[in-house]
Amino acid sequence: MRSRIWASTALAVLAGASGLAQAGTVTVLTSFPKELTSAYQKAFEAQNPGIKIEILNKNTTASIAYIKELPAGQRPDIMWASAPDAFEVLARQKLLQPAPDTRNPQAPAKIGNYPLNDPQGLYYGQALAGYGMMWNTRYLQAHKLAAPKEWADLARPEYFGHVAISSPSRSGTTQLTVETILQGEGWDKGWTQLLQIMGNAAAVTDRSFAVPDGVNNGQYGVGIVIDFFGLAGKYSGFPVDFAYPTMTAVVPANIALVAGGKNIDEAKKFMAFSMSTEGQQLLFDPKISRLPILPYSSLKAPANYPNPQDVAKRAKVQFDADLSEARYQVVTSMFDQMVTFRLKELQAATKAIHAADKKLKAKPNAKGTELLNQARSLAYTSLVGEANVKDNEFLEIFRKNRRDVAVSKQLTGLEEMWSSKARANYERAAELANQAAAL
Repeated sequence: MRSRIWASTALAVLAGASGLAQAGTVTVLTSFPKELTSAYQKAFEAQNPGIKIEILNKNTTASIAYIKELPAGQRPDIMWASAPDAFEVLARQKLLQPAPDTRNPQAPAKIGNYPLNDPQGLYYGQALAGYGMMWNTRYLQAHKLAAPKEWADLARPEYFGHVAISSPSRSGTTQLTVETILQGEGWDKGWTQLLQIMGNAAAVTDRSFAVPDGVNNGQYGVGIVIDFFGLAGKYSGFPVDFAYPTMTAVVPANIALVAGGKNIDEAKKFMAFSMSTEGQQLLFDPKISRLPILPYSSLKAPANYPNPQDVAKRAKVQFDADLSEARYQVVTSMFDQMVTFRLKELQAATKAIHAADKKLKAKPNAKGTELLNQARSLAYTSLVGEANVKDNEFLEIFRKNRRDVAVSKQLTGLEEMWSSKARANYERAAELANQAAAL
């Protein structure tokens, strides 16, 4: 009897100890790299020895699904990611809760014309980010290429085979970059420019980190990236540089308190730390290299470090997070069907178009020019027109639960049609370009 009593008492003590450990643990769901999360984890735990930070790393799309699938009381405590539209999704589904006492009053209300924090107080800007191009200086020198300044530069023939990007369906930051171009140029013109650039792509990676890694080590010449990838490479000593094109946007990377998390009070402390002066100073670590929300007058910024307010003033895009969220699934799905899964065909069409253009410039021919224009139209025109993405009924198809058999069948059929059409267009474009070159 005594042994049974002792065993039950021991179990109770262990359970109590486990509960205390759980109560002192904050689970942070994030898409950010280990260099960033480990720096914040180490600094915060040093200041708060009774609280442990548990990092749960998932891409932004998977993070949203993860939070939605868990019941209240079992969810992670904090969502921390770059994509503002992801936080809009969570807010609309009542999966976030306010934490106004975590905000830093020194932070400005806006970056350019973009609000730093959610007007409803459900998520907060913790850092800032813009979109642009990083390049390997040695690579460009070896291939006698000029450093790009604008997105349009990457569509030029000399960049064929030298550009890399990650798939927007696998990377929230790439989705934001693609959406920034579409918002800046307009739907139809934006897709034309994107497809021209993608025709020059050497690779579409399935991880966002693979692009900066490839540029840093000289595998790729130019990478289309969010700014902190390029700046981290530059300030960590790699032979790389980074530039913001004029058609860019500066938007907050956000942090939010998840509704139904386990440890609200401890989570709030971590959020407040991330937005404090000390937390903001960590962003200048060469391995992190992000833009802070606080003014530089209250921080110690490295020499010649980009100032987000200056970048925002030059940026031509006033990013619309609601628009991005509304057509997110259409953009990512169409990019995969037209680019990611059809890259070889798009490359072949682009190579033929470049070759024909070169020959026709040397020896003009009216019929050849007409054929080349047809080839370009086939290769670089979006399969979905702007009218479709303004149609709520069309967009609603992509918002439905794909686990539903009927919905899955409908979406799969649509995507297969896009893929087949893209392939046919690229193959026909290559044929027409070759005919033009022959003339």
